Amino acid sequence: MKEFIYKEETYKTIGKCMDVHKQLGKGFLEIVYKDAIEYGFKCKNYFYEREKIFLINYKDIILSHKFYADFVVFDKIILEIKSCNGIVDDFIARTINYLAASKLKVGLIVNFGKDSLEYKRIIL
Repeated sequence: MKEFIYKEETYKTIGKCMDVHKQLGKGFLEIVYKDAIEYGFKCKNYFYEREKIFLINYKDIILSHKFYADFVVFDKIILEIKSCNGIVDDFIARTINYLAASKLKVGLIVNFGKDSLEYKRIIL
């Protein structure tokens, strides 16, 4: 089992997502939740970057296509926002790839598409 790192930062991030879900409920597009989360991060003075760009290295080049993390929170956690029926294996695989490309160790996939907030923590 992987060590539970960045416990406090993860707790704060999930807590802010829970606040958003409590206020907005399910059914909105992802962009609405991202805007609300960003507002919540600003109000709490959490350090974050939205749509942070990461380059993809392949052999001896940097590929022309980049990946954009929905958020990087506290300079440690990739936060991916979803609004769908559930967290599927494709989301997990993509987040693992994002962690590898970014050299970060923790990813959170948060789904606003259900009656209760759903999240998955990925640790590399």
